[in-house]
Amino acid sequence: MAAPRPNLDNGPVTDGPLIVQSDKTLLLEVDHPGAAAARAAIAPFAELERAPEHVHTYRVTPLALWNARAAGHDAEQVVDALVTHSRFPVPQPLLVDIVDTMGRFGRLQLMKNPAHGLTLVSLDRAVLEEILRNKKVAPMLGARIDDDTVVVHPSERGRLKQILLKVGWPAEDLAGYVDGEAHPIELEQTDWHLRDYQELAADSFWAGGSGVVVLPCGAGKTMVGAAAMAKAGATTLILVTNTVAGRQWKRELVARTSLTEDEIGEYSGERKEIRPVTIATYQVMTRKSKGEYKNLDLFDSRDWGLIIYDEVHLLPAPVFRMTADLQSRRRLGLTATLVREDGREGDVFSLIGPKRYDAPWKDIEAQGWIAPAECIEVRVTMTDSERLQYAVAEPEEKYKLCSTAHSKIRVVRSILERHRDSQTLVIGAYIDQLEELGRELDAPVIQGSTRNAEREKLFDAFRRGELQTLVVSKVANFSIDLPEASVAVQVSGTFGSRQEEAQRLGRLLRPKADGGQAHFYSVVSRDSLDADYAAHRQRFLAEQGYAYRIVDADDIVGPPLP
Repeated sequence: MAAPRPNLDNGPVTDGPLIVQSDKTLLLEVDHPGAAAARAAIAPFAELERAPEHVHTYRVTPLALWNARAAGHDAEQVVDALVTHSRFPVPQPLLVDIVDTMGRFGRLQLMKNPAHGLTLVSLDRAVLEEILRNKKVAPMLGARIDDDTVVVHPSERGRLKQILLKVGWPAEDLAGYVDGEAHPIELEQTDWHLRDYQELAADSFWAGGSGVVVLPCGAGKTMVGAAAMAKAGATTLILVTNTVAGRQWKRELVARTSLTEDEIGEYSGERKEIRPVTIATYQVMTRKSKGEYKNLDLFDSRDWGLIIYDEVHLLPAPVFRMTADLQSRRRLGLTATLVREDGREGDVFSLIGPKRYDAPWKDIEAQGWIAPAECIEVRVTMTDSERLQYAVAEPEEKYKLCSTAHSKIRVVRSILERHRDSQTLVIGAYIDQLEELGRELDAPVIQGSTRNAEREKLFDAFRRGELQTLVVSKVANFSIDLPEASVAVQVSGTFGSRQEEAQRLGRLLRPKADGGQAHFYSVVSRDSLDADYAAHRQRFLAEQGYAYRIVDADDIVGPPLP
């Protein structure tokens, strides 16, 4: 049966900080004295969409409501939060819709049955009858045990959750986890301590068993992973974006935990070590040989007690498919943004788990754990010949032409001159553009073909201050720890990718020794696709409260700042 319905009295007119609208958007007046309490109350069930200066916009979506239910919040709490903090009466149809949507979660439950193994149990027989007639669901199910219970093929646990989410009946997975092979892991907090939010994130994950932790770049997601490993006390598989990131994980784990170097294996294009803690790259996991993903066997190579997905918003499709078979293992996703350009946030929810912890970037900045940042878009006017070439180009060539306009180079040089005492990253997407910049700036270039040993050598020289400027491709977007970088100049990107913009700013957010702020420049060709895509790229950071200041290139190309 459906859960009892809460009181849907939509409340009196008050002086609350929240305006609740019938299109499921919530407007929060940031400067209101009750804004902090309202934000905390709606955060579990509303997704932040925009965060400009004075009014922040949240949206209530089915996935957000199901995330809240999975985290233990019920419809009564959601309704009460809206009614308590709303300035005007809450639209009654919206409250009804919230109750009905949240009521759909958990009417189907995955459970272990001592006699029959994995089963799907219904708390609402009509729902079970409905999904039994779904052509995609039926092949995943076995015998009907009774009116409310049906056997589930164990290998279909993940895929069944995916499909049930898509048809609007998300299942509550109560089938539990195997402990995996035990392996002692302790945090060694002698000269450091978990920050409060890191400890809360790890506790929230462990209480739920599986799920995603969302923290800003530079806020120490690796430490949340280490804390989760200590709680599990078991063999752990860690999936990362590239070999450099994997070696950073290894250094951190050796420094911060009881693990030794011999206990941590690297599974990459260069090495194939399988140890109690194994760090593998997504690239090697998705490499095909004779049409098959041979390295996916790593998932079955040990009795893993925990699987950690670093930068889970980048999870490739083959790893999603394999993760569907790993539902009996505890799974932790780590990311700075759950934005996926392919729209597969629902797959992250169903296969990795719901969002267990989320901290706004500006909140972590206010606590002093990440550096404040200034975001500046510099608009460049292309030369007449560049504009003409752009105007007559084929559609598929237009973006590359405007984003690699030669006119940008003098602007980049001027920005570096303004910050001549700062360590700077120049970031782009097109190799020929980056190589030209490397020559013009007399700076080394790191790109996909740069060997890992050379990458690490250059990154280390940058960290030590021996290199002032690095020109980097998208290989430096993710999980590269460069705390000394305080300036980034973005010259081109992957079309309108919001997640890439966030990751690039993230390279600058480690707190600075002098307490100074970071400077993030995006150099954009005006009157072109470059400017259109830049506006889209900036959306996620604007949602986090970072306001872009737009300046003309002529204001940059000039005498250095005092």
